[in-house]
Amino acid sequence: MSLVAPVLSGCDGNAEPGMAFPPPEVNVALITPQDLPVEREYIGQTKGSREVEIRPRVGGIIEKRLYEEGSRVAAGKVLFQLDPKPSAAKLAVAEAALARAQAQYRQAERDLNRLKPLAEDKLISRKALDDAQSAFELADADVKAAEASAREAHLQLDYTRVTAPIAGIAGLAEKVEGAVVTASEDRLTTLTDTDPMDVYFSMSENELLAQQTQLADGTLQSPSNKVLQVKVRLADGRLPDRIGRINFNDARIDTSTGTLSMRARLQNDDGLLKSGQFVRVIITGAVRPNAMTVPQKAVLEGPQGKFVYVISQGKEGNTVAAIRPIQVGEWVMQNNERAWLVLSGLNSGDQVILDNLIKIGPDVPVQIAPPATPVTTAPATTESPQG
Repeated sequence: MSLVAPVLSGCDGNAEPGMAFPPPEVNVALITPQDLPVEREYIGQTKGSREVEIRPRVGGIIEKRLYEEGSRVAAGKVLFQLDPKPSAAKLAVAEAALARAQAQYRQAERDLNRLKPLAEDKLISRKALDDAQSAFELADADVKAAEASAREAHLQLDYTRVTAPIAGIAGLAEKVEGAVVTASEDRLTTLTDTDPMDVYFSMSENELLAQQTQLADGTLQSPSNKVLQVKVRLADGRLPDRIGRINFNDARIDTSTGTLSMRARLQNDDGLLKSGQFVRVIITGAVRPNAMTVPQKAVLEGPQGKFVYVISQGKEGNTVAAIRPIQVGEWVMQNNERAWLVLSGLNSGDQVILDNLIKIGPDVPVQIAPPATPVTTAPATTESPQG
């Protein structure tokens, strides 16, 4: 908005003729370029670092559920017991077949050993010895096949005990005792490893390009170790005391949303974070070197764009307000108040007027209210201007 300096003259009926009001008292912010820690916030959703669907590897009837729903289970814990009797019967058949094959192998071995001396003395034909050798080799192959069948039957029996492949939180049982399940098809439950916890979020393509440009021209600097830190803010405003790191940047922009998918990982040994939560992802570590900011309340909008009032010296040597056009970047949060990142228009040492803006205008005398309030550089949360 355009502000016009009012002419201040005695208008109080009780004021003495010719008495003028004193200059309006204003608070100012002293502009001091400093390295500005940058925080960026994104909407994210948590997901267990590992989530496994538990399905049976053999079909059968569920005899018993052996875990408490919602409890943490160790890797290898038996979760479900299927009826083992059919698999046990198949194992018995396989073991019997193995025993038979082993007996035939031993018989073929004895026959071959008896015929070898006879063949050396030419008491039997060469064909008889070859037949005995072939029978021995076939018996050996039968033993190996029977051993494989027995191992398979053992596995099938072991698979009637459905175990946890990882440690994690066991979900609700999706099949009850007595239900018939099919191998590899029916889901019995889900295991979720919530420590560490992953948080998925995304960055717009425009923001990605802007950051790349700022990193290239030096207006934004990455941390010296190139590792950004990640925190999360819960829906109730709490900020858990844990720091994670980004461990995944997608190689492609999602064409349907125009965003880049990212993932961070945080420790969650206390189980505070639950898979599926919506959180605010806070990324810190980057810095804007020699940045200048000005409180949002001090920035006005005129026909030529944004401007502020700064303290200047009038023609009579008095303190007056002067218009200073500025160019701004994004919003940041400082001292729990919004501020603009100033790209140009202000200099170090400028004193920006913060209040009583409706009472002042160009070259209007003002009085500074002591003391001046320095603009500090507490970690700044970047926001997108809304309008």
